[in-house]
Parts: sequence; structure tokens; C-alpha cells
Amino acid sequence: MEAVEKFKVGAVPTVFYIPDFISDSDQTLLLNQIHAAPVSKWKTLKNRRLQNWGGIVHEKGLLPQDLPPRLTKITEQIREESSLFPSAINHVLINEYLPNQGIMPHQDGPAYYPVVAIISLGSPVVMDFTPHLSLSGSTTNIEDKDSIEGADHGNLPNYPSFSVALMPGSLLIFKDTAYSDYLHGIKDCEIQQYDAAVNAKEVLRRPGLIETSDEDSKAIHRSTTRVSLTCRVVSKVHRNLFRFRKGC
Repeated sequence: MEAVEKFKVGAVPTVFYIPDFISDSDQTLLLNQIHAAPVSKWKTLKNRRLQNWGGIVHEKGLLPQDLPPRLTKITEQIREESSLFPSAINHVLINEYLPNQGIMPHQDGPAYYPVVAIISLGSPVVMDFTPHLSLSGSTTNIEDKDSIEGADHGNLPNYPSFSVALMPGSLLIFKDTAYSDYLHGIKDCEIQQYDAAVNAKEVLRRPGLIETSDEDSKAIHRSTTRVSLTCRVVSKVHRNLFRFRKGC
């Protein structure tokens, strides 16, 4: 835990941003391996496509499959260097976003232990965190079993909205309050303001990715595809398929 303390960002104490977690050469290698996966491994959604690794997540747990070596290596590195995961990371979702694609504000499902690590590759992006609608007495609609649809409803007392700029090769980890009490999402737009991000200084280290319209407005220009690796722990694992189905 002490190893990641210096990477805390923002007012919420359980958000960690680690720049350059993966080198440029390793990013290229990883992207090549991801895109070398068979077409059948990709699942196309309305606003992105994804690969599922580690098995099928069911409301009662995980029907496991071994992670490929490349993902095992990187998830072990995340666990060892962060000390924030209770056990080996056993599930990875790989999402691909075109420049104008994002994801609705959502909360990860209850099947996962409340800590998530996101590795960003390709285009930079801004991820927005807003307090969960239930904190204001509102309700939400279930989009699917892994996400909850939400909306930007402003700040609530003690729950400030915030954004994090995710640069290529970076690692974002959030847990506990940031996991349970916030929705996180990415706007569907190619130009995203980054000046209010809790780690805005990180963007300035990569000037080629910045588009400036005037002195007071700075933005990230998403001109290429972004790929993210969402790494989590499913606590309940069902090794026996028959018993798993019988208990449904």
C-alpha cells in the first residue's frame, strides 16, 4: 500500500494514478497482441467493442478460464506493485473505443471485489466521476449486469465530482468510496477538456496530445483509437460447471 500512496490524486483518498506504468514499446507489443486475437473473441456493443478474458461473470460468481500469459504477467505486476488487491486478478475486460466513443456513467457490478485497475493504451481520454444517484435519493436503471446508467447531477455534500485524464501507458486504480459511491464514465466526443482533471499536469508532459483553442480552454484531441484493460477480482469462483448451473 505504501508504494502507491504517492500516486494519490484528488480529494477522494482512494484514487491512484500511476503514469508510464507501461513503456511505449510494451504498449505497442500489447496492442499488437490484442488486435491479433481472433474476430470471434470480440463482442460488438452499440458504442464500443470488447474482449472478455478470465471467464464468464455470472450473478453468482465466475465460471473461470485461465488468463493468457501476457495478461497474467501484467495483472501480477499490478497486484505486486500496488498491494491493493486481496488475491490474484482473475478477470480482464479489454475495451476498444473509437475517437468519438465513450461509456455511460456506470458502477461495476457486485460480483467484483471493490477495487479496479484500468490500463490505458492508444489515445488519451478524460474519465469523469460523479456521486452515485442513490446518494441523492434518486434511482438508476440497470443497463446490464456490469453497469448502471447515470447522469451528471452535480456535486453532493462530501462527494465532489472529479475527472482524471488517462494518458497512454498509465494505470488508474480506484477502490472503496470511489468504487462504491461514484459512477465513472467517458463522454462520447473527440475533444475533451482536461484542465479541471485532478492530474492535469500529467497531460502537459505530452504536448503533442493537447489542442488549445484559447488561453483558458485546453483539451485532449482523441484522434486515434483507445484501448483499455479493466482488471478486477471476482471473489466467488465456480470450478464445477454442473454445480454452478444447478444452483442458479
